[in-house]
Amino acid sequence: MTINFNNAQGVALVAIDVAKAKNDVLVQLPNGTRKKFKVANKMKDYREFITYLSSLGCQCHIGLEATSNYHRPIAYHLQMAGFTVYFVSSLAAARTREALHNSWDKNDPKDAQVILHLLRTGVVQIYYDPLINKYNDIQELAKTYQQISLRKVRVQHSIMNHYLPLYFPEVEMFFHSSRALWFTHFISHYPTPSSVLKYTQDEFIKVAWEVVGRKVDKRNWLINFYQTAQESIGLPLEENSQAIDMFRVILHEHQGLCKRLKEIEETADSFLQGNNDYKKLLSIPGIGPILALMILAEVGDLRRFKHYRQFLKFCGFNLSTHQSGYFRGTSKISKYGNSKLRYAFWLAATVAIRMRENTFRKKFENYIKQDPNNDDLKRKGYTAVAAKMARVVFGIIKNETNYRCYFESVIPSGRIPSVGP
Repeated sequence: MTINFNNAQGVALVAIDVAKAKNDVLVQLPNGTRKKFKVANKMKDYREFITYLSSLGCQCHIGLEATSNYHRPIAYHLQMAGFTVYFVSSLAAARTREALHNSWDKNDPKDAQVILHLLRTGVVQIYYDPLINKYNDIQELAKTYQQISLRKVRVQHSIMNHYLPLYFPEVEMFFHSSRALWFTHFISHYPTPSSVLKYTQDEFIKVAWEVVGRKVDKRNWLINFYQTAQESIGLPLEENSQAIDMFRVILHEHQGLCKRLKEIEETADSFLQGNNDYKKLLSIPGIGPILALMILAEVGDLRRFKHYRQFLKFCGFNLSTHQSGYFRGTSKISKYGNSKLRYAFWLAATVAIRMRENTFRKKFENYIKQDPNNDDLKRKGYTAVAAKMARVVFGIIKNETNYRCYFESVIPSGRIPSVGP
């Protein structure tokens, strides 16, 4: 987004290089005079800074670069004081710094100069504060879910790549889902072949019947597990050894993380029941409670985008082409937008094309019909469906309509006719 500040009269431009303890501030007054100083991340300094800006007697445009979460408090207090705050892209700041100074040298005062230059030229975008715009709770639910999910995956990899190869390598074939809470629960009871073989086959079936939970043809499943233990190459450790106790610690941690994820899912679903955008997202094929939560957390109020192309660019789905002279490269998605949104729409696309007849599945089938076995074409098809899903999400929320599942009729020329008059 480019905002024209060149013709703005009587406007003060304020550039802030955000840091953990102190922020470097560079102010350009309407007469061109510049002042620089530091503002500590303390309420006393914030009040003095806001008082100074208010005393200028002119409109202030404030630009800053996102730095972890350190920018959130100062941006919030400035917006609550009535000032307009703009975001500066980290990529734009890095490349502008090299272009202006012809050097990779970087320091806080120089960063403030770069931010001021970008603010003056209008290469900024309006900052939407999650707390002010009332989607901070949604964002924190999504972030916490992601962090716990990552921890669960790390623990799962530890189980699969360290503990099971030592003590019971063969049981990995019984693991089919990362959300299989029953698996770690069952293995915590029978972590080694010796813990299984201390029973006869019939005794094992009897004691493990309730532990394993629901299974198709449970008796044969337990017989298969018992026979697997008989042929296991796992290290012959005692069940009450310290090594196995540590194995159980990791298994219990995995169980706890799975339960916590389930709790957050239920909390998020309950919290968003009154959100109309959430209900509309759930009506779209491929989008469930967690993906809907991710989309709402990353977008906030989607209605702030005036056109769907702006939203696609925000997601990084906009097409970019390298062209010079007679050369013209292949058009590709830019991937400069929000990577979490692209990830959410990609996951939703992979689910939607496997569901019953819908427009997303139809688009994917049309995309790959020339060569259905071409993996590269399938990957492009997934991306095309994900971009289409982003457009659909924008349309139903922007226009306050529900998703309608129907095939798009196509006339012989290939154009999709309008349903309007």
